[in-house]
Amino acid sequence: MVRRFGRPALPGPTEIATTASATPGSPLTVSFLGVSTVLFDDGDSAILTDGFFSRPSLPRTLVLPLRSNMGRVDAALRRAGITSLDAVLCAHSHYDHALDSAGVALRTGASLVGGSSTAFIGRGSDLPDDRIVVVGDGETTVQGNFAVTFVESVHSHPDRAHGVIERPLAQPARVREYRCGEAWSMLVEHVPSGRTALVHSSAGFRVGMLDEHTAEVVYLSIGQLGRQPTAFIEQYWRETVSAVGARRVVLTHWDNFFRPLDEPLQALPYAFDDMRASIDVLSTCARRDGIDLELPTLWRRADPWVERG
Repeated sequence: MVRRFGRPALPGPTEIATTASATPGSPLTVSFLGVSTVLFDDGDSAILTDGFFSRPSLPRTLVLPLRSNMGRVDAALRRAGITSLDAVLCAHSHYDHALDSAGVALRTGASLVGGSSTAFIGRGSDLPDDRIVVVGDGETTVQGNFAVTFVESVHSHPDRAHGVIERPLAQPARVREYRCGEAWSMLVEHVPSGRTALVHSSAGFRVGMLDEHTAEVVYLSIGQLGRQPTAFIEQYWRETVSAVGARRVVLTHWDNFFRPLDEPLQALPYAFDDMRASIDVLSTCARRDGIDLELPTLWRRADPWVERG
C-alpha cells in the first residue's frame, strides 16, 4: 500500500447532497454535532448519542491522561440549543464516544444508557446510580418520547482499545483505559410520529444482526472504513442499510476529532482513514439501490425524513 500524507478534501455539494434543514412543521429534528454525536429533539423530549465535545488534540490524547473540557462541553451544548436531555446513549466506551458522556448527563439531567463498560464510566463520575441504565442485546429502553433498541455489533478494525472496563473509571484517565466494551447499533423510534432511524456508530457488523429490524434513515459511521477492501464496504452496506430497508443514509464519524468544534470540520488524515475511498464505494451502492446518500452539516437542525423535490 502506498503511504499517503495529508487528508482528503471534503466532498462538495455536486458530489454528495447535504441533509435538508428542518422546518417549523417538522415533528422531529436531528442535529449532527461531530463524530457520532447526534441529537434527536422534538421540542418536548430529546436524546443524544455519545456527546463527545472535548476533542483533545492528538498530542494531548497520546501523552496525557484525559479529562473532559467542560468549557468546550458547555459551549457545544449552548450552540446546539441543548438545555435538557432524557438520555445520553453510548454506542461504545472508547474516549471519542464516551469521554464526555457522564459530564453531559450531569449537565442536562439525562440518564446514561449503554453497556456495562459505559456504566463504569458513569460510576466513576458523580452520576447517581438511578441515572445509569445498563442494556443488553436486543433490549428496548424508553427514554422520554423515544424507544431505543440496542443491537450488539462489532467495532471497526482496528480496535485500538479492545476489551471491557471492569471497574469505575474516574477522570483523568489514559486513552487506553477507555476500552471499547460492547459496540451497539441503536434503533431509534420517535413514538409520537412513528419516525425511525438507525444510529450505527462504528463501521463493523455481525452478519444478520439487523435482519429483523427496520429504519427509514441510517446515521452510518464510516470511521476507518476507507481502509477496508471494496467487498467489505459493500457487505457493510448490505448488513446495515439494506438490512433495515432505509431510504436515506447520513454519514457520520468522518471528521477529524482532534480538532475543536469551533474550527471548520476536516476529514481525518490519511494516517487514520481515507474518507473519499469510503464514499466512492458507498455512492455506487446508493445509486444502485435508489437510496439518498448525504453528509450532515454541523449544528444544523435537519429533517432527514423529508422528501426531496
